[in-house]
Amino acid sequence: MLYHKLGKIPPKRHTVFKSEEGKFYYEQLFGTEGFHGFSSLLYHIHRPTQIKTVGEGRDVSPKAAVQKNITPRLVKGFHVKPQDDFLEGRTTLFFNNDLTIGVSAPKKSMTDYFYKNGNQDEMLFIHEGSGVLKTMLGSIEFEYGDYLIIPRGTIYQLHFNDENNRLMVLESNSPIETPSRYRNQFGQLLEHSPFCERDIKLPTYQEPIDEKGDFLVKVKKEGMLYDINYATHPFDVVGWDGYFFPYGFSIHDFEPITGRIHLPPPIHQTFEGHNFVVCSFVPRLYDYHPDSVPAPYNHSNIDSEEVLYYVDGDFMSRNHIEKGFFTLHPGGIPHGPHPGAMERSIGKKETGELAVMVDPFRPLQLTQEALDLEDETYVTSWLEEEDMKGIPPQIE
Repeated sequence: MLYHKLGKIPPKRHTVFKSEEGKFYYEQLFGTEGFHGFSSLLYHIHRPTQIKTVGEGRDVSPKAAVQKNITPRLVKGFHVKPQDDFLEGRTTLFFNNDLTIGVSAPKKSMTDYFYKNGNQDEMLFIHEGSGVLKTMLGSIEFEYGDYLIIPRGTIYQLHFNDENNRLMVLESNSPIETPSRYRNQFGQLLEHSPFCERDIKLPTYQEPIDEKGDFLVKVKKEGMLYDINYATHPFDVVGWDGYFFPYGFSIHDFEPITGRIHLPPPIHQTFEGHNFVVCSFVPRLYDYHPDSVPAPYNHSNIDSEEVLYYVDGDFMSRNHIEKGFFTLHPGGIPHGPHPGAMERSIGKKETGELAVMVDPFRPLQLTQEALDLEDETYVTSWLEEEDMKGIPPQIE
């Protein structure tokens, strides 16, 4: 992990720190694992503990319409209708005890409330739209193709530049980290990593807001959403330093690893959490063995599910795929290129595909929202034409 600091901080921790007017600044440890994990030290104009009211919580945990799934699925994520609010518009499609995967299509910025996920790290992938992620630790400008990694406990707002926004949303019950095999014992990304620290979008300083009043922070904790009113603005931080903060990374800065023959998906890994990995499929040169088959071979991952979110370009191993589609291939069931995809790939020199893949290591459940967006013909889309008698028409 990176060390970062912004604004004004005292020369020593846990010492008296005052403004030029002689007023005390209030120190806050923002950290994990009971003073043992990653942390940052923040300095507030006002005490960050001034709660006025705590509202009744409402249940926002995902509900399973399919608890045990063995069927390959295709879900049309872009068919989720845009809504004004980012939180209200969140639609969970798949989940298990480790993570949730879904989408949101917000039209308006978060201007009348703040949000904090109290026990899940979040990964927002910006499929369409641009704007600024504002947090208590600074601001990050975002655009098409950006991953935003927001650690649990971060108070934030999303400010969009217009109404056309599409986000893939992943919530993790464990920290979201860069792949351990690409880091040395000190946390530095190694020379063979497909990205490095220079590619990370760090928070930039934002002027502290010295305001008192009523400030609504919506806090999600253990599947419940609470309205908590504070007496001071959450973004009153004059400075901070440490290792625990949000950051951005563009999928366009992922440098693909290629080989003489086809390499498996782990080479595309970008992030990891407990019991799942996230991979980035980006434009790249194909394999260069004279007899190579660029399309992936059929495979059956016995111990993991595969969720592929299609972002842009022509995904060479699938037929009739559009941006915003999700495919789910359950663990243990073989899957591979659609009919004709392997043959089309032979002799090709490069691909322009762009996609995000999430591989959970425990089975996923599906929500009713996922079923409402499903194309039910996907399960039979690998059949040869002569075997299609009596089967409904395929995806068009």
